[in-house]
Amino acid sequence: MNESLDARQYAPATQRNREPILEVLLQVLPPRGTVLEVSSGTGEHAVFLAPRLHPRKWIPSDPNPVARTSIAAWQEHCPADNLYPPIALDARDPVWAVEQDELPEPLPDMDFKRDPIVAIVNINMIHIAPLSACLGLMAGAGRILPSGGILYLYGPFKQAGKHMAPSNADFDESLRVQNPEWGVRDLDDVVAVAQAQHLSLVKTYAMPANNLSVIFQA
Repeated sequence: MNESLDARQYAPATQRNREPILEVLLQVLPPRGTVLEVSSGTGEHAVFLAPRLHPRKWIPSDPNPVARTSIAAWQEHCPADNLYPPIALDARDPVWAVEQDELPEPLPDMDFKRDPIVAIVNINMIHIAPLSACLGLMAGAGRILPSGGILYLYGPFKQAGKHMAPSNADFDESLRVQNPEWGVRDLDDVVAVAQAQHLSLVKTYAMPANNLSVIFQA
């Protein structure tokens, strides 16, 4: 087997949630332009979603070089002409790579004037990251998204301070044991952070395994 294919990582939840996520994205994404995926993880969502969201372009990203290797390996296994190579991007950075005058080296053919970033997708990140990652994500979306642009979040949330299911409470506790800075966020708190960056909550969708899709608009 090709060594790069050996680098593919697997997230079991992807098989369960990718179709419902696609269904929501088809409803909420602008019809054209570029989608930036922040924290692409294994890359499984990127290779599944990008070809099904054509003609939109899709840029995966992750701060972890191991994850970027997995994303690239998945791309080699499941190529799509609208899916770009992964870039290094940490949501907490004050300036993201896609904001630079010179594009990151893996994206030599990307033209943001022709295909501007009109949406940011973030799946299962803000609960497995410090709060600063959520704050950075909202700040980046506020800087980058044009008027009418979409920020899509997927994951577990508390609502009005309460977990949506006992399994979410157990999951939250397990996260905090791993890292006290992690944990299931309260949707009201996330909405407040978004509003501070001029992002408005548009809609939430109930998703598998007591998760939510949360749609913000610039």
